[in-house]
Amino acid sequence: MKRALFSLLVGLIACASVSLAQDVRYNFDRNTDFSRFKTYKWVKLKNAQDPGDLLDRQIKAVFDTQLAGKGLTKVENDPADLYVGYQVSIGQEKEFTSYNTSWGYGPGWYGGGWYGYPGGGMTTGSTSTIYTGQLVLDMYDSANKDLVWRGLGSKTIDPKAKPEKQQKNLTKTATKMLKNYPPVRK
Repeated sequence: MKRALFSLLVGLIACASVSLAQDVRYNFDRNTDFSRFKTYKWVKLKNAQDPGDLLDRQIKAVFDTQLAGKGLTKVENDPADLYVGYQVSIGQEKEFTSYNTSWGYGPGWYGGGWYGYPGGGMTTGSTSTIYTGQLVLDMYDSANKDLVWRGLGSKTIDPKAKPEKQQKNLTKTATKMLKNYPPVRK
């Protein structure tokens, strides 16, 4: 069970289909002056599922690169201006696809009159499981431990994706998530 969950989490942001895009959103406290934040420290969020050491290191490394590009410096000990933590989850949906194996034209209007014939063919269906992964990044003001920024990325995932594809999609999610960080005060 743990191994299967780990396998799914490693594929968190890997795509199942080229046509499915990542959904990335963010929100922030509009009363917070983000220009005063210069340092951050990783924290484990209460009740967050443990994705395992490998995925933990990959997620932190991708966000460390993005946050450094935004002018933030990672520190291992306090004091830190921001506490940063993440959560990952996997959801499942069932998809039902049906199709008809008959061919040709059915009953209808033709040449000014109605015609028809008894139906034929067969309708068949199949079900499949679609996995959806989510990655949430939270930033807390360390002075009062208030949540000041949250980013969320979700995507249909392929648990069989190669590690290179997983890393590429994780990087893409982190880049899109932090694109507008720090938010501009208006």
